Amino acid sequence: MHRLSSSAIRAVALLGVLSTVAHAQSRLVTVTVTNRAAANSIAYAPTHLGFHRGVFDAFNIGQAAGVGIVSVAEGGAGGQWQADFAAADPTATRGIIGGPLLAGQSRSMSFMVDAGLNKYFTFATMVIPSNDFFLGNDNPMRYRLFDDAGNLLINRITQTASQIWDAGSEAFSVAGAAFLVNGMNDLRTPQNGVVNFNFAELAGFNGEQTAAGYVFNSGLTADQEVYRLDFTSVAVVPEPGTIVLLSSGLLLLGAVARRKRTV
Repeated sequence: MHRLSSSAIRAVALLGVLSTVAHAQSRLVTVTVTNRAAANSIAYAPTHLGFHRGVFDAFNIGQAAGVGIVSVAEGGAGGQWQADFAAADPTATRGIIGGPLLAGQSRSMSFMVDAGLNKYFTFATMVIPSNDFFLGNDNPMRYRLFDDAGNLLINRITQTASQIWDAGSEAFSVAGAAFLVNGMNDLRTPQNGVVNFNFAELAGFNGEQTAAGYVFNSGLTADQEVYRLDFTSVAVVPEPGTIVLLSSGLLLLGAVARRKRTV
């Protein structure tokens, strides 16, 4: 019986690592967020997002909002949302696309994603001005972004006014609304309600001056498109150096095998 030399063992280990690299479904995914609301209507705080395994459940309709989604809905910072996401799915790819996002504006950011592992997409963004309104998906598997081959299944997600959520955590108040000149975000009155759909209440801010300098006018109708996410994906090709290493490993393993046959 012949034992593999240390060189052969290293070659086998190298091939194992490189095989993993070669088969990982790495994708460079660009996400573009667009505010589709009419001029002088709603804007958005930063968009929090993640690519994951389908296990992070940020909130549920008809239930009290947890501190994670409240950290998005009551000010947009979303620190606890991000922390909860990381704890629920440590292998997820997470990020933030900055705001405020005013009517007609778009912003983009690219993320390196393992499409074989993190097939699902989740997002959350505060609707402003408001006390605790937001957009996002309550089902962690609502948006499967990649198929088993790593190809995009979804190129675009659109949201209408009827899909705006009320976290039910803070009572309506002009004085406590974010993004209003006459509002103070830290001035909050607990509502002790549950997460539900609600866009009509935004009309209560009509006529108020916003921090962006315009006078707010909701003007929203249920079927009106107000927010959009667009996705593009490019496969990441291994670096030339990786290909050279892979070839060297194969040659080394072949040499070991030939040496064994001649012994």
